Amino acid sequence: MIKPEDQFKKVISHAKEYGYVFQSSEIYDGLSAVYDYAQNGVELKKNIRDYWWKAMVQLNDNIVGLDASIFMHPTTWKASGHVDAFNDPLIDNKDSKKRYRADVLIEDYCAKIEGKINKEVAKAEKRFGDSFNKEEFVSTNPRVVGYQEKINSILTRMGKSLEKEDLVDVKALIEELEIADPLSGSRNWTEVKQFNLMFGTKLGASADSAMDLYLRPETAQGIFVNFLNVQKTGRMKIPFGIAQTGKAFRNEIVARQFIFRMREFEQMEMQFFIKPGTQKEWFKHWKEARLKWHLSLGMGEENYRFHDHEKLAHYADAATDIEFKFPFGFKELEGIHSRTDFDLKQHEEFSGKKLQYFDHEENASYTPYVLETSIGLDRMFLAVFSNSLVEEELDNNTTRTVLKLPAVLAPTKAAILPLLKRDGLPEVAKQIVEDLKWDFNVFYDEKDAVGKRYRRQDANGTPFCITVDHETLENNTVTIRHRDTMEQKRVKIDDLREIIKKEVDVKHWLQKMN
Repeated sequence: MIKPEDQFKKVISHAKEYGYVFQSSEIYDGLSAVYDYAQNGVELKKNIRDYWWKAMVQLNDNIVGLDASIFMHPTTWKASGHVDAFNDPLIDNKDSKKRYRADVLIEDYCAKIEGKINKEVAKAEKRFGDSFNKEEFVSTNPRVVGYQEKINSILTRMGKSLEKEDLVDVKALIEELEIADPLSGSRNWTEVKQFNLMFGTKLGASADSAMDLYLRPETAQGIFVNFLNVQKTGRMKIPFGIAQTGKAFRNEIVARQFIFRMREFEQMEMQFFIKPGTQKEWFKHWKEARLKWHLSLGMGEENYRFHDHEKLAHYADAATDIEFKFPFGFKELEGIHSRTDFDLKQHEEFSGKKLQYFDHEENASYTPYVLETSIGLDRMFLAVFSNSLVEEELDNNTTRTVLKLPAVLAPTKAAILPLLKRDGLPEVAKQIVEDLKWDFNVFYDEKDAVGKRYRRQDANGTPFCITVDHETLENNTVTIRHRDTMEQKRVKIDDLREIIKKEVDVKHWLQKMN
């Protein structure tokens, strides 16, 4: 069985080798936690973004889009609380001189305990076979129950300490748990301090008159300050949502785990404006709706779970994360938050402008409550990519590396392969490319034996390979090969478009949400 850390190394290596993700400025030894999306990566990323946008905006008649600027007036960030409170608790190791997020050190400690739980479950599963009841075992086995109670106790204490900004107790917890520096093994820690994550910059031609600005640390505030503009020009009635995708920037001191935590990243957010008092039902609705979206991609229900927040932001009355099982364990993929009326009221106070909605049915004005769904596009990319990369044992005792991307998201939908580079086969293959490229991203490849080309496309995540051979010249048929099953069929060239469309069409995939 492949260790999770070895699997993750394979994910990172495969992403580079097949043109998905490169280290930024690699020829200059790169920048830490900054990455470039390569020729295949940019297509996969775009397809994920489009899949989200269609589900969120196109299929909901009460949700519209927005593309707000990265630069915003600096008072925006004062109003939102980012200037005063957008901090991470950091701790330094005096021996290794390395800096860590204190909360992440504690969470990683808990993840190791969770690993012990998983080992106990795996052993019991092996012992009891088909009669094994996982839920019953986890809730009754004394050792597992003890492990879980320890995790809950640690996370609850950490959450309360962070909420009260009791950084002394956060350090005390690290010391009590005897958490060591992952690199040096040293337990020689400094005090825990808060560090603001926003990148500062300047706006203006001269140093004297330049205004201090920030690169936005999130996309949500662009939606809040435009709430009334969108509502009035779109004649929107509550409940309605505003969706946005775009870059955000955070000066992460401990950026790690490849593209999971970066300093420049992309968010896909939707702020849903609702009548005060209805937030519980909308929170439940969006929890269910967002999980259905994830499950529509067929990446395994067992790879998702909800994690309700112990520590709520001061403005929230409910918050949960959809966590995904990455190679390094379950981690946050999407957040769903009931933000009350905090954001709009803050911007009202700091701007002096009213941001209220006039409800004609109630014949009254009020400040709407907000229900937020926020997903990291880069994290979604990593979830899809890492989940799809598998090594399969074949019947002939060989293995193949295959990237089983959901076909709707795959960068290239079909590779067109002439069996030989002669006898008119390349010309027919290129004509198929010309016909299909209006509807799909397709690829032409004539180099190497056809079996080697199949393997290359398997590793690249291409759902279909279409082979042109001498029989094609006789009856206009080709061989179409399915990536996941390796099944091959003889079909007419004229039928190719419909065969491919049936597998990659967004409608075919999103209808699984219903």
